[in-house]
Amino acid sequence: MRQMTRTFVMIAALLLGGGTAHAQDAASRALPVHVGGRVIVDPDGGLTFGWPGIYFEARFSGTAVRVRFEAPTEHMRLLIDGQERAAFRRPGLVDLTLDGLAPGDHVVRLEKQTESQTGGGRFIAFEAVGDTVALTFMPRPRQIEFIGDSYTVGYGNTSGRRECSAAEVHAFTDTQQAFGPRVARHFDADYRTHAYSGFGIVRNYAGTSPDLSLPTLYGRMKPDDAERMVEGPGDWRPQVIVINLGTNDFSTPVGAGERWADEAGLRAEYRQRYIGFVRDLAREQPQARFILMGSDAFFGDVQAVAAAVNADQPDRAVPLAFGGLELGGCDWHPSIDDDARIAELIQATIETMGVWSNELTAP
Repeated sequence: MRQMTRTFVMIAALLLGGGTAHAQDAASRALPVHVGGRVIVDPDGGLTFGWPGIYFEARFSGTAVRVRFEAPTEHMRLLIDGQERAAFRRPGLVDLTLDGLAPGDHVVRLEKQTESQTGGGRFIAFEAVGDTVALTFMPRPRQIEFIGDSYTVGYGNTSGRRECSAAEVHAFTDTQQAFGPRVARHFDADYRTHAYSGFGIVRNYAGTSPDLSLPTLYGRMKPDDAERMVEGPGDWRPQVIVINLGTNDFSTPVGAGERWADEAGLRAEYRQRYIGFVRDLAREQPQARFILMGSDAFFGDVQAVAAAVNADQPDRAVPLAFGGLELGGCDWHPSIDDDARIAELIQATIETMGVWSNELTAP
């Protein structure tokens, strides 16, 4: 990983609230960071990231905080106490100080909005400025993981139209408004999104990249880095894992030269591989229960997968059908309204599963 050069980018024009952007003195102090997603820790302590929907949070008491990161092709946004204060749309190293905050305790949060199938970004630090002091950030006891394709990414979901260029797809994608983060916010849960547009369980859109699939990429720290693999779950112990994979497997007919003689053969391998994928996840995350999503085109196969998983462990997996979407996003993908409807379906399903029924409540 290359070393970061200490240059500064003036971004005051991007601020949506009060603040200044300038080099700080040596009095700045790093705040402990809570990370929502997979990161690679660089030799200098920076955090390299690539999967969609990642976020960084810290708590502090004071009136100013410094934020440093680099995301050459990504759209990012900065929030203070849940309110967006800055949006970042241009490449370059960002070094920003937000000052003039009300005295007291605050939460700073940096979110990745766009998808990066290659590249990604690098988080450097949140830092205390002046009299600001660090506060402990308590990770949320609830955790949810979302595994999927472009639907889970939020591909072009903010566009308001179906016809988009590649650049517009990137600009109009906001994973933080996709159904996964919506569900997580509803339950006040930490979340991770492991999704990759165009990929499926055994077959990708139109048969592309035949040697790769979402289960193949899943174990990577970054989707484009086959050398850096996840080494155990660590403190990531989701109570719910939501999987939506199959649209790309079946949305285009099997073509000449593909390894399946017909659709029946494709469906058989899809079911077999999907069952194996969920069983692998269940061994890694024995506390987790699964929601397996599917549209009409492949919901029968999803039901078969759930039945096989439940034959091992009853009630481990719940199949969830979705449909009736307007698909008003780029290239006929779910719109923001669709994301809200899907989120409501998942929320209702989680409620009926009772996964958090054993939580202690205050008297």
